[in-house]
Amino acid sequence: MLVDGKWSKDFHPVQGVDEQGGFVRKPSSFRNQIGQQDFLAEKNRYHLFVAYICPWACRTLAVRSLKGLEDIISVSVVEPQLTEKGWKFGTYPGASGPDTILNATYMHEIYAKADKDYTGRATVPVLWDKTNETIVNNESSEIIKMLNDGFNDLLDEEKAKVNLYPEHLKKEIEELNDWMYPRINNGVYKTGFATTQIAYEEACSSLFEALEELEIRLNSKSPYLFDEHLTLSDIHLFMTLIRFDLAYYGLFKANLNHIWDYPNLSAYMKRLYEIPAIKNTVNSDHIKQGYYSIKALNPTGIVPNGPRNIMKEYNQGMS
Repeated sequence: MLVDGKWSKDFHPVQGVDEQGGFVRKPSSFRNQIGQQDFLAEKNRYHLFVAYICPWACRTLAVRSLKGLEDIISVSVVEPQLTEKGWKFGTYPGASGPDTILNATYMHEIYAKADKDYTGRATVPVLWDKTNETIVNNESSEIIKMLNDGFNDLLDEEKAKVNLYPEHLKKEIEELNDWMYPRINNGVYKTGFATTQIAYEEACSSLFEALEELEIRLNSKSPYLFDEHLTLSDIHLFMTLIRFDLAYYGLFKANLNHIWDYPNLSAYMKRLYEIPAIKNTVNSDHIKQGYYSIKALNPTGIVPNGPRNIMKEYNQGMS
């Protein structure tokens, strides 16, 4: 992590723990909004730094594509492996190559450029302002809201109409997201990064109870969490589900069930995967290489060949 703008401590996945040894995620640090006086919506002004391994970062990639912002907001993809100095730019297949924005080698250099006295972790996603040379925001749940409606004036009518956060559903979306985050989206990390047995068992139980509830919720003809409306809640959930059998089941010991053991959840995941804007965010090689590079959980660095079922689905386009 960075201390006063200098790299001072090698990467470790456990950011903090509570009294029972449970994983505590540190809050995001940059919380500016597109539309503020210093951050006006402009073409070619903003840049996203992302990692295909990261569910939070891939939320932003999916919404960027669904909204047709590819020609308005540029993107860099870091290498999948988590090094001792965190995310690294490079030439691993699927990564974007050397950083062309600030000629950085590691993501922590981007943070230090934004704030020379920054203390904290250098996470993705990052929405970067090329004009002011600073970070706009590094909280995925806020970035995707900005991408949803903050650039509509720059889009054609069809793309501007795409709305993943409609006014009449905002309250319900927020309630569902607030319920999913601690139990599912962050719940897999609370399970995998628990440092005591009791913390692990509580997180694991909560995670699978929540998956059971969603399995029941999706037991209908509605394709999405809110009937026919594809919303930000679907983006939140999909990014966790698609990584579950590839990484969380094995590496994070979230192994009471596979996602394919839930007929409704697995069918739902496949439906979303078949949407090109979402499918293009999924790189199974980066996901596996990235998670299994976490030395605290996998000191040998061995990446498993399977699971066979989900890899077969990937190869067949999950059809």
